[in-house]
Amino acid sequence: MAEIRLLWVDDEVDLLKPHIMFLEKKGYTIDTCISGSEALEKIDEVNYDLVLMDENMPGLTGLETLHEIKEKQATLPVIMITKSEEEYIMDEAIGSKIADYLIKPVNPNQILLSLKKNLDHSKLVNAKTLSDYQREFRKIAMDLSMVNSYEEWVQLYQRLLYWELELEDIDDTGMLEILKAQKSEANQQFSKFIDKNYVDWFEEGADSPIMSHQLFRKKVMPHLKEKQPVLFVVIDNLRYDQFKVFESIINNHYKKNEELTYSSILPTATQYARNAIFSGLMPEDMKKRHPNLWLDDTDEGGKNMHEDEFLTAQLQRLRLNIKHQYHKITSESKGRKLAENFKSQKDNDLTVVVYNFVDMLSHSKTEMEVIKDLASTDKSYRSLTLSWFKNSPLLEIIQRAQELGFKLILTTDHGTINVTTPSKVIGDKNTSLNLRYKTGRSLTYEDKEVVAATDPSTIKLPKINMSSSFIFAKGDYFFAYPNNYNHYVSYYRNTYQHGGVSLEEMLIPFAVFDPR
Repeated sequence: MAEIRLLWVDDEVDLLKPHIMFLEKKGYTIDTCISGSEALEKIDEVNYDLVLMDENMPGLTGLETLHEIKEKQATLPVIMITKSEEEYIMDEAIGSKIADYLIKPVNPNQILLSLKKNLDHSKLVNAKTLSDYQREFRKIAMDLSMVNSYEEWVQLYQRLLYWELELEDIDDTGMLEILKAQKSEANQQFSKFIDKNYVDWFEEGADSPIMSHQLFRKKVMPHLKEKQPVLFVVIDNLRYDQFKVFESIINNHYKKNEELTYSSILPTATQYARNAIFSGLMPEDMKKRHPNLWLDDTDEGGKNMHEDEFLTAQLQRLRLNIKHQYHKITSESKGRKLAENFKSQKDNDLTVVVYNFVDMLSHSKTEMEVIKDLASTDKSYRSLTLSWFKNSPLLEIIQRAQELGFKLILTTDHGTINVTTPSKVIGDKNTSLNLRYKTGRSLTYEDKEVVAATDPSTIKLPKINMSSSFIFAKGDYFFAYPNNYNHYVSYYRNTYQHGGVSLEEMLIPFAVFDPR
């Protein structure tokens, strides 16, 4: 291996000769010194990979030397090896980002393990991760041919995402390409599963998953019957993998006590899926019961302007006599205002926050070159979402809610997928414009590339006219008209879209957290 050079700082360094000889036999090069001041001089002269240091030394203590080292080289790992078991010293060392803290007497293997953890960690983890995924690849490939229920699809999708997150920091593009191909194959099989089974989910007594229109009644309402106030956050267009990367930040303030992966209805679009959450109804029933609130695809006007009215009607239907407020956050300033004034929500039984940032991010990727570059892959898309969340008013809102003792329920209306493959479709001038689904008359399309509902009522969708049908793009397809085809394809390829059938769009997170 390449030379790894260590500095060992201890006023009794002569007593450590057996340990030093052991480590030198393992290939490490070790310099020694007996004081903190001498150590600081050596660090200026030599590029060390790691420092081993005693705490109790004459002159500069170990902690004082540690602070000086961090000012000079913030990323240089320091392992403290000391007789002291004083808790304040441990706290101070950990707070100063010590690499490890070992209590004397130590044996050579303890030190070797700490060195490997700090110096060879990435290399060892990478090798183990690649080896484990190679074994898991074969299991997933076998399971793909046998998955036959919604629960099995959830488990398989979560396994794929687990490995995607594990592999994303490993410099092995070949392995990531293999995983990408496996996800693509999974989406092909999942689309077939939905094509075969989705209609049956609406049959009386069917063994169906929890879906958008059932989510509030089945999973939110039970918490509203408790004494504790509830903050219900719906982040528009949030995928399961995006939720997973910022869940650890939520865990600083809340402890998760429930999680499930529920299914968005089709189309996996805000107009349909989010209205279904707040109304507790499928779109066909929304149109019948609330004709003044529902707009079809071809109608003028915003399609999600009446979520509060839908929610109020559902609460009345469920006989929930509670105090609630609804907030839709579509800008940074609106989010900041709610965060600053969140104490005004303390007497509510239910506070609903719809947050539109992730949806705006996916649309911006289509329309702005800089966002296309920043979110060119699923990895960078997750990273951008994480960066937003860590600095967002939404996190401040969650912190304020925790301070006031609110239970937190967090979910989304649908996910999104990076589309790469065009699918030609022909329709009349009244055909809807979405890239992942179409509704209209006399649609012409490639059968193998879509899930079709020639009679929308079988999946509880409204008809714009008597002969209307719906089609949903499978996997990473997106619809393109023959007119100006090449320009259209070039503009929308490798953008994030929703409305169709994919694991990313349909299998989405729901989680309940209690305040810490």
